[in-house]
Amino acid sequence: MKTSIKFSDNLRFLVFTILFIAALVGLGTHVANAQPKRIKNIVLVHGAFADGSGWKPVYDILVNKGYHVSIVQNPLTSLKADVDATNSVIDRQDGKVILVGHSWGGTVITEAGVNEKVAALVYVAAFMPDKGETTGKWVAAAPAAPEAGFTVPDQFGFVYFDPAKFYGGFAADLSQAQSDLMSASQVPIMGKCFEEPVEQVAWKNKPSYGIIATHDKALSPSTERAMYERAKAKITEIKGSHVIFISQPEEVADVIIKAANAS
Repeated sequence: MKTSIKFSDNLRFLVFTILFIAALVGLGTHVANAQPKRIKNIVLVHGAFADGSGWKPVYDILVNKGYHVSIVQNPLTSLKADVDATNSVIDRQDGKVILVGHSWGGTVITEAGVNEKVAALVYVAAFMPDKGETTGKWVAAAPAAPEAGFTVPDQFGFVYFDPAKFYGGFAADLSQAQSDLMSASQVPIMGKCFEEPVEQVAWKNKPSYGIIATHDKALSPSTERAMYERAKAKITEIKGSHVIFISQPEEVADVIIKAANAS
């Protein structure tokens, strides 16, 4: 025996409304899932003769824009030690990472960037060596600027940026007082670091961005360009000294943000 059930008009309307809302929720979820998710994790790696505190201006900008920023403190005792320190920070992140390196930090991120969490690399007035190359090769790729100079390794093997040349050769677009403090607190690097060859090269397989500091005296802008062009990195020129991430933090942060949005 068949039973026929007749819905009232109100009940039919209620069922239709429920189904319509469910369809909209499903569509909204699909659209949300289809939206590319911006990378929120930024890891900053300092170079020789400095420490992570120099990244503060860039850090402040990125944090205020909602990014999660971590800063590596490199021991500067060997390439492996610095790569290990960087990977330790990368591994703590809860998702993909934009890895940023300044100067010697570029050599570090070239190796550490093979970490599967790294989505893209940003080189800030940085070294960008290929497999088997040393940082020292690129230090010597162009004549040294007269404003710059390193000390010879001391009895422990540490090398300093010549204090007498620090302002003109390293931080000429900062105040004299700020440069003097950086010089007095500089972190020396083991000289052997510059002779250690790179074994893994992340930029061959991951998007890379290179910032040329046009008034750099510590690392020749022409050398920066040569490395970046060889790697087919997206290049941005910014007027500033070797510590451009301190003197022009907004422009440096903009490049990092572009890398995060494009990855």
